[in-house]
Amino acid sequence: MNTKLTLSLNKDIIQQAKIYAKAHNVSLSFLIENYLQKIIAEYQTEDPTEGSIENELSGIIRLNPDDHFKDDYTDHLTKKYQISQTLSDQLSLGQIV
Repeated sequence: MNTKLTLSLNKDIIQQAKIYAKAHNVSLSFLIENYLQKIIAEYQTEDPTEGSIENELSGIIRLNPDDHFKDDYTDHLTKKYQISQTLSDQLSLGQIV
């Protein structure tokens, strides 16, 4: 069932779209409906993690495998919160989460 829709678009875009539609022997309504169908189909099949901030930032920073940043961070937290060395060792070994 077709329903009428009123849109407000840039005048130049409308003119260019009308020229394109005429050149391809289709209506402007047909062009817009097909475009909307395409983006809806892409949206329904896209990976939810695609485009996520994690994906976009993944791999930006290259860490030196010899750096012990986890140990350094554990040492920082130990000093900051004055945690005992035994507890600090358990944290760095992953025994406490």
